[in-house]
Order: sequence, then structure tokens, then C-alpha cells
Amino acid sequence: MIVRIVVTGTDTGIGKTVFAAALAGALDGFYWKPIQAGLDEETDRDTVQRLSGLSQDRLLPEAYRLKTPASPHLAARIDGVVIDPDTLALPDLSQPLVVEGAGGLMVPLTESITYIDVIARWRAPVVLCARTTLGTINHSLLSIEALQARNIPLLGVAFIGDENMESERIICEMGRAKRLGRLPRLARLTHDTLHSAFAQHFHVDEFRRDSAR
Repeated sequence: MIVRIVVTGTDTGIGKTVFAAALAGALDGFYWKPIQAGLDEETDRDTVQRLSGLSQDRLLPEAYRLKTPASPHLAARIDGVVIDPDTLALPDLSQPLVVEGAGGLMVPLTESITYIDVIARWRAPVVLCARTTLGTINHSLLSIEALQARNIPLLGVAFIGDENMESERIICEMGRAKRLGRLPRLARLTHDTLHSAFAQHFHVDEFRRDSAR
């Protein structure tokens, strides 16, 4: 069975794009971010290309590229675009696929559909990226509860930031979720430093094995 993993986060700006780049590179797979909002600076696809080590043909084009840096539902309205969630089917590929969501799980794509609604349709396992800073316990447990309520398979939690073993422990114990590892802050963020940190703190075979269940 081909590995297909959805990378989401407890919030925006926590580092899930960096994690997705590391994971896609480690799996030697494809990367896809269906909806990109905000095109003025480096896009998430650009970041993944720079950090993952994957060739450009492994980075699938976005289904929607929105100029306005805002929630997809608002960015689409401002840009005069209509997002049709029914067009966001996972591509059929012969190699692993890492899909990155926009913001958190409850981010609205339209006036009535959130990202988690689309993820529930995909039925692909999810990796939840979580901060290690103050506030992460609440955000993480709420996100895990939302996934469980919709019977979305959760591979586990990937923590990002400085070590905070108590927060990491209680989140995984109370959320009945697997701790996949922690990606530390990197003084120099390059393909080489990211590849090394991911290999040191995560076991890529866990993503291959669990995703195929």
C-alpha cells in the first residue's frame, strides 16, 4: 500500500512546513499543499523544495494559489476565487505522498467546510505537529479530540521546538496518541541540517509501517 500522510498543525506558523519537508525527503516521496494563501514571500512549496532535497517534479502544484495571506475562505473571497472542496482529491501516485494542510484543523475553506472535513474524506493518516511552548497542551488535546471525533486515523504527534518533556508526555498520555519525536530548533536551517535532525529524532520506518495499516 502506498504511504499517504497528511501533516497538520495545532496552529499556524509552528513549523509544519519544515517538518513536511523533512518527512517528504526522508520518504523520498512527493509533497502537495492543496491550498496556498499568500504569495508575496516564499511559498510553502518553495520552502519544501529548498529544504527537502526533492526534485521539482516531486512538488505537486497547488490546487488553489491565493494571493491574500489570510484564512482560505477569506483569501478566496478577496481574490474572487471559489474553492470547491470536491476537487481536492488525493492524487494517485506510485510513491509516498506528504500532504500539508493550511493552518490548523478547523480553518475554514468555505463558509461551510473546514479543512478537517476534507481530511475526513481522504481517510489518510494524520501527523499532528505541535509546539512545545506554553499553550500547547490545550491546543494539542483539542486537535486530537477533533480528529478522534471524526474517526480520522492519527499516526501520532510530532513536537517542534525546545524540549518540554512534561508537556509532550501529558499530551500523548491524555490524548492516547503516539509520540513520534521532536524536531528541535535549528540555528542554521538547511537541507543538510534538517535531514540530520530528522534522522536523529525520528524513525522514518514508523511512518511507512503505520501508514499502511
